[in-house]
Amino acid sequence: MELMSFPARLESLALEDADRLAVTCLDSSLTRRQLQSAATRLGRTLQGLGVGVGDYVTVSLPNSTDWFVAYVACWMIGAVPQPTSAKLPPRELAAIVELARSKVVIGAPDSAVDLLPPTAKILPLDYQTDPSLSDAPLPDATSPAWKAPTSGGSTGRPKLIVSGDPAVYDLDLPLPLELRQGGALMMPGPLYHNGPAVWACQALLAGNHVVLLPRFDAESTLASIEAYHCDVAYMVPTMMKRILRLDDSLRLGFDLSSLRAVWHLAEPCPVWLKQAWIDWLGASRIFELYAGTEAQAVTTITGDEWLKHRGSVGRVTTGEMKICDDEGIDLPAGEEGEVWMRSEREAPTYQYLGAEAKTLDGGWESLGDVGWFDADGYLYLGDRAADMILSGGANIYPAEVEHALNEHPDVHSCAVIGLPNDDRGNDIHAIVEADEAVVERHDLLSFLAERLAAYKLPRSVEYVEHPLRDDAGKVRRSVLRTERLVI
Repeated sequence: MELMSFPARLESLALEDADRLAVTCLDSSLTRRQLQSAATRLGRTLQGLGVGVGDYVTVSLPNSTDWFVAYVACWMIGAVPQPTSAKLPPRELAAIVELARSKVVIGAPDSAVDLLPPTAKILPLDYQTDPSLSDAPLPDATSPAWKAPTSGGSTGRPKLIVSGDPAVYDLDLPLPLELRQGGALMMPGPLYHNGPAVWACQALLAGNHVVLLPRFDAESTLASIEAYHCDVAYMVPTMMKRILRLDDSLRLGFDLSSLRAVWHLAEPCPVWLKQAWIDWLGASRIFELYAGTEAQAVTTITGDEWLKHRGSVGRVTTGEMKICDDEGIDLPAGEEGEVWMRSEREAPTYQYLGAEAKTLDGGWESLGDVGWFDADGYLYLGDRAADMILSGGANIYPAEVEHALNEHPDVHSCAVIGLPNDDRGNDIHAIVEADEAVVERHDLLSFLAERLAAYKLPRSVEYVEHPLRDDAGKVRRSVLRTERLVI
């Protein structure tokens, strides 16, 4: 086993080919050597602000080459990068910084300055490091945790999920995630979310060229794959749907022959959508992964496997999973219950700050997902138990209704929640991003009636003009419900 710190790994890549592109975001690119130089100067700046090994640094930057400079700078001095959305409300950002006890916040907006803890130093969004600072290599250091992303979960309260892995690279392990030497990753997702950050950082450490977008755009994603000959791409189903909805003359005009693997994850993928991508690109190029940021266990499935197990998210490849009823009793194949996970490692895969895990005896943990295994060991997911809607004595999972809504060609995004009803307990309420003049309520319900049982049909439909999922495919149904209850 040959181990080296992340900084040492990136330095070795720069020595190997200094001029190879490391990161590109639109018109901004950094070679391996330029990334090392910029990160070293920022690392010295952070040290001057009192950041040391094991300290947290909140990175509140949009997708950009600067995001990577900040991450690598943290690794160089042994600090823990703690990413957040650059669009967070100031109070939410302040709560996260306080939870992390971050020594420095990179990218804090002016509106948040007065709310941040006085112990946190601030580097503004447009901060430029002092060019006179030396970019000579810093003493080797290893971050005790290579990342500490945030998650609001179903409660909406922020928590940190601190990785149990130090910033150490194992040269003897095969490259993960279908990455290959000399490859290029297309990353259209927001890097403050765990999935995009994991794919992008692993690709960087593997010596790949990481191609970013400031924010997801369907046409730009395909154009970037063609322009930079990307061989691996990261998607969420929301992105997949928007790409599929491009005019065929545009979508099919891009050269995607370099593309070997399209990964999708982070939200349930409707069967019709996945089938459409398989029909377009071929089953051998479609991959899916299911796991939490906590990484206790993982399932993966190839497109060819999926065709034999339609709707599945795959078999367990890392750790262990089982299905239990409400009493924590194991359920056999074919019976739906709560998904429980257990790591096979001796060391924990993560640590929570600001939350506690839901556990069973024996080291089992749950993220609140519902699902079942088939006889061949393939996992199928329902929805988060916390999001389930009880209406008239029936359990209704929002994801199923949302999948049916998303099949409508004029529905751009949607979210389904339960609203109180004195008689039935809850009514199904659909929030739809669509033009009401084009997608009338009656026609929409008729469309759904061909796909869903009558008791699953929405009792009310609300039209909005803004996307209901972010670029990572995430939606906070609990927040949407609370907003409507307040109204």
